Amino acid sequence: MTHSIHPQTRRGPGPARRIGRSLALVLPVVLVLSGTLAVARVDWSGNPQSPVLTAADTSAAGASSRAASRAPQDVLRDQLLMELQKKDPGAALTQLQQAVNDRPSLAKHCASIARSLGKAAVRVYGPTKAQSYARPVCDTSFASGVVAANG
Repeated sequence: MTHSIHPQTRRGPGPARRIGRSLALVLPVVLVLSGTLAVARVDWSGNPQSPVLTAADTSAAGASSRAASRAPQDVLRDQLLMELQKKDPGAALTQLQQAVNDRPSLAKHCASIARSLGKAAVRVYGPTKAQSYARPVCDTSFASGVVAANG
């Protein structure tokens, strides 16, 4: 008893199936090797030796690659000290508060940065004028920096 008029013939895999199987075997190997080579090529030490430019080297602010490898709170402190000299301590304190609001991880460094700003303000403006800029950014750390620099 036959179920169909045309007997089925078993054909071998077509060209598309052969290509698909070959890719299924070769592609994972290629991806693993290229990923391994890419990871091996990266300088993980933090001291780039290659002539490839990083974003820090080409930034508009002109920050050096050494500054880019420093801790964020140190970079922020330096920026705020420059702002204090260019404008006034009030502008620097406003930027400090904004930076802490934008990056809460900086909050633990806020008091030490504000103290540094207070000490720098005394050097630039004198104790009386520096104290006039005091406000409750990072508690009273700016004011304690003014007092520490004055004492």
